[in-house]
Amino acid sequence: MRLLYFAWVRERIGTGEETVEPPEAVRTVADLAEWLKGRSSGHAEALGDLARLRAAVDQRFVPLDSELGAAQEVAFFPPVTGG
Repeated sequence: MRLLYFAWVRERIGTGEETVEPPEAVRTVADLAEWLKGRSSGHAEALGDLARLRAAVDQRFVPLDSELGAAQEVAFFPPVTGG
């Protein structure tokens, strides 16, 4: 699974992209974020407060409780504001 990180999420993790193979127990976007927190202190910091994150699965915005299914790509980013 390809993961993409944007804005301050990318800065805290230290990369904009990585490829992972999550365990079978990881079924939702929130599960994925929880599992990723164990990869590094940067992951833990960036993904620590799920209320501050938005996600897209295969380039479609989704709620964090969405099932991953056969997702090829998941992106994490902060809420987007207009102006």
